[in-house]
Formats: sequence, structure tokens, C-alpha cells
Amino acid sequence: MGQLRTDTPAEGVLRITISRPGRLNAVDMTGHRELAEIWPEVDRDDSVRAVVVTGEGEAFSAGGDLSMIEEMMRDHATRMRVFAEARDIVYNVVNCSKPIVSAIRGPAVGAGLAVALLADISVAGRTAKIIDGHTRLGVAAGDHAAIVWPLLCGLAKAKYHLLLCEPVTGEQAERMGLVSLCVDDERVQEVALELAVRLAQGSAEAIRLTKYALNNWLRQAGPAFDASLAMEFLGFTGPDVAEGVRALREKRQPRF
Repeated sequence: MGQLRTDTPAEGVLRITISRPGRLNAVDMTGHRELAEIWPEVDRDDSVRAVVVTGEGEAFSAGGDLSMIEEMMRDHATRMRVFAEARDIVYNVVNCSKPIVSAIRGPAVGAGLAVALLADISVAGRTAKIIDGHTRLGVAAGDHAAIVWPLLCGLAKAKYHLLLCEPVTGEQAERMGLVSLCVDDERVQEVALELAVRLAQGSAEAIRLTKYALNNWLRQAGPAFDASLAMEFLGFTGPDVAEGVRALREKRQPRF
């Protein structure tokens, strides 16, 4: 069963909802693959002029499912498949010509966070909790972090939050420049949809070409992203990630 629900809340607007009830929309093997594959489909759909991406209920996404991480640790073929999907999630969002608006409530971690922060406009609730948890897990902060955090909030803040896994609230994220807007939690979906409707009603050609030109800043960072992703997945073969997973399962601080 798929973990991405789609609907059309307004003319020309596609809403993609990460949906894994009871698991705070944590991404497992199925969800990870779908997050990589959906963007070329969106790009080819002429009826879509703008996209809203969000999570079901009170969470955006609680990150990678621990069973998926354990399978990656055990099996090289799985690790390489997820590596390719992680790369595609980032590049497919960057290269999708349609403007994307993210609506972020509650926890936003892992692959879901990559989509949330790579969106063209990001709307966060005041109490949203943005965490890049890679180093706490025991692997390098690959994923989206190296390509977008330094550009959005500067290298000093990026290092502080990525090295320490220090959480960022929606209010902090707006002040840092990590998200576009911060609104009251109950208004996140409403505001995100309003922005997507405005984008859908604008000049599709002008908006898409502007997005393409601006995203060259991200494409220039491609070599840094590729290196960080390779370093992250190298970490899945090492000893620290095993302790990181145990600590998460036991709800304690890891002892590396």
C-alpha cells in the first residue's frame, strides 16, 4: 500500500500527503521509493501547475523507519538502492519544473525534511520541530543537508544544527531563513494552499523558468551533496549506527 496520498484541493493544485497513520508519517522502504519517484510524474502531468506537500495529521514526517535503517545496515543491495533513491529525492525535487509549497507541522526529519526544505516555498507552524538527526544516528549529515542548509541559513548555523542535531522550531527556522514563512500551527495548511493557488494562477512559464534559474544555486552544490550522501551511506556499514539505532529504540542518548 502506498504512503503518498494525492488530491486536488484547488484547480491546478496537486496536494501530496505523506500518510503513515500511527507512525508520525515515518518513511519506510515504500514511502522512500515513492518520495523519489513522484516528482517526475508531477512534472509530466500537464494538469498540475503547483504542488503542496504535507504530512497527515499533526506531523510532517518523523524520519526514516528504523527497520529500513537496520535492513540497510545488513544488506549491501538494499543500501545501494536506498542510496540511489536518496539522491533522486533531492535532485528530482530540485529539477521538478512545477513550483512546490511545503506545509510543515510537528516533527520534520529525514527524507520528509529533505522535501520540506527543498520546496520552493516552505510554510512552517510555530511549534514545528525540524531536526536533522544524522549525527545522533551515527552517520554523516548527507541527505539534503549539505546542499541546502548552508545556502538558507549560513554555514555557522548549519554546522551548529547539523553537528549537534539541535532542533529548530518553526519560529526559529523563519528567523534563520531556513523556511520561507512561519504561521500559527492551525493556519499552516490554509496558508500553504493559498500560496499554491497564487502560483497556479500565475504565468506558468515565467514561474518555472525563474525556479529553474534560482535552483542553479543548488545544482552548483551538487558535488558537495554527492560527497555527503556517499559519506552518510558509508556510515551505514560502520559500528556507530548500530549504537545509534539501539539508542533510538531504547529512547536514550547514544554512547558512541
